[in-house]
Amino acid sequence: MRARAITFDFNGTLSDDEPILFEVFAGLFAERGRPLTADDYFGILAGLSDTEIVRTWLGDRDDVDALVAERVERYRRAVHDGSSVSEDVRRAVRLAADRVPVAVVSGAAEAEIAPVLKAAGIHGLFVTVVSSDSVHDGKPHPEGYLTALRRFAEAGHPVAAAETVAFEDTAAGVASAKAAGLHCVAVAGTLPRERLAEADEIVERIDEELILRLVGDD
Repeated sequence: MRARAITFDFNGTLSDDEPILFEVFAGLFAERGRPLTADDYFGILAGLSDTEIVRTWLGDRDDVDALVAERVERYRRAVHDGSSVSEDVRRAVRLAADRVPVAVVSGAAEAEIAPVLKAAGIHGLFVTVVSSDSVHDGKPHPEGYLTALRRFAEAGHPVAAAETVAFEDTAAGVASAKAAGLHCVAVAGTLPRERLAEADEIVERIDEELILRLVGDD
């Protein structure tokens, strides 16, 4: 297929930060008497929204919003310089944005996404950033991707779901993109390939060569 729009998940896809997220969540949960292992995080929680991660591990409690806010602050301190976004990914995003409308669709909060994208020098390239603040239901629900498609149209870039590529790195993200009708390209690394089998294809990394294959080089 030839993509007419591209969306990028944030954590683990644009930003190579899933190990950082694990450490942050592990610290928060250990402080509250419920230790978290890497197997727990990557096997059960990775790809869910922050709220769902907290509720899944600690239960539905009154301080969920406060815990998410603390998670975001600890994460921001760890990645404030934008270094979690590689040069290859930055070049790929710039190339994609030169050719088609691009967006971020993430279960992360706007407060953590924006500073990293700005520090990496790519924030202004996106037509829209759909964060956890933008939706009621996080991944694997399709609301985030449906919101991105609507915002593309509102910005003068109407595209069909089937002509839109979603880059994802988790099973929940893949399920969300596919439920919205997008063509999903999974990036290996966060999870084993077998956990990403529902994607249309699996790649090792996002780079300029991959973007050109998806959007064409003319």
